[in-house]
Amino acid sequence: MRIFKQVPAVLTAVLFLTWLPQTASGSEVPVKFSFTGSGYGHGVGMSQIGARAKALAGESATAILNYYYSGTLVETATDTQILRVNIGHLLTSAKLKSDSKGASLQLFAGNIAETATAEPLLAFPSKTYLNIDLVNSDLVISTTRGAKTTRISSGKSFTLRWSGTRYTEGAPTILSLTTNGTAKKYRYGQIQFKIIKDKIIGKRLEVINSVRLQDEYLWGIGEMPSSWPAAALQAQAIASRTFAMARSKQIRQACDCHLYSSISDQVFVGYSKESEAIYGQLWVQAVNSTQGQIITYRGLPITAYFTSSTGGATETSKSAWGTATPYTQSVSDTASADIKLNPKFAIWSREITQSVVSAAFLLSDVASLQVLSLNPVGTVALIQATSSTGAIATLTGETFRSRSKLPSAWFSIVAS
Repeated sequence: MRIFKQVPAVLTAVLFLTWLPQTASGSEVPVKFSFTGSGYGHGVGMSQIGARAKALAGESATAILNYYYSGTLVETATDTQILRVNIGHLLTSAKLKSDSKGASLQLFAGNIAETATAEPLLAFPSKTYLNIDLVNSDLVISTTRGAKTTRISSGKSFTLRWSGTRYTEGAPTILSLTTNGTAKKYRYGQIQFKIIKDKIIGKRLEVINSVRLQDEYLWGIGEMPSSWPAAALQAQAIASRTFAMARSKQIRQACDCHLYSSISDQVFVGYSKESEAIYGQLWVQAVNSTQGQIITYRGLPITAYFTSSTGGATETSKSAWGTATPYTQSVSDTASADIKLNPKFAIWSREITQSVVSAAFLLSDVASLQVLSLNPVGTVALIQATSSTGAIATLTGETFRSRSKLPSAWFSIVAS
């Protein structure tokens, strides 16, 4: 196979016509497109692979953060805010239960505020499933114990509390919440189930876990392997705390939350993180040892973007998303390009189907792809698609990466 070389923007106008099909009717539509590249993620802010390399070299968490976030300081702030974290998005059903000995769970009608009290609609013990199903315009609540299922109630929203939390005394309780066939463990806060109307697909079930930033939330961040060096874990804890604090200023209507538990914000896996065998408590120690520490620029918390790895240098927020931030300057990140330190993504190759590529560009099909220009660090700035009918669409490299699920915007197109 031959790799198309990505060309400087000044040559694009000269070479562009030679890379287009001669006629629209003569264009063949490939079944798939092949790419090769380096790095994983948007490339902005702290590189996690780079942070690990620096920690292995003996650098402190503060030194790591000062390197990746230009002109910043690590300072102390209050981090006891309650965050609303979306742990189930655009659902039609969910179910949960606890197998904890002596657990006691209580379900309330409506949204119960953080400091409010109310009479429970239902109290139930461990080994009982609570089922939440969206039926027409209501949430239908039922319980299943053994072979018996009992309908409890219906409504627009419900709140769940359980023993061993700041709301309810009693035995420590671990919940298992199953959504879309995947189960995750939760230990802290309270959970709300509510209907929210999505602009495109209509009414859906949203599940929100209210947790304290300082510990209940940060202990559940699943962004970095817990086996990594302490300084890298501490840097991640500080970055994650800072990112969450920046997001805590506003509730999003689409989820009634501050943060999503996915890579849309940062991955939150609840009790599943701290309960990891062998290494889970190392992450807890990293969070606890950095309590209250955040990254600031001119006295204010930053939006602490971070990325798994890069193509050899970090990207700026302006190149990635069009908005400049003074603390996300490009810096060298050679560890990401080291096959020993980054075995999965120092070099990668992917094949993306025609349907995914055409959907990314909102075209009926894509006959050819062309990289039009690069950003200073080597990421794709603009990529253009031409359909079999001659229709043309252009995306930024970061938008195409996100829509096509390529690992990064450091990529080249491979010709078959």
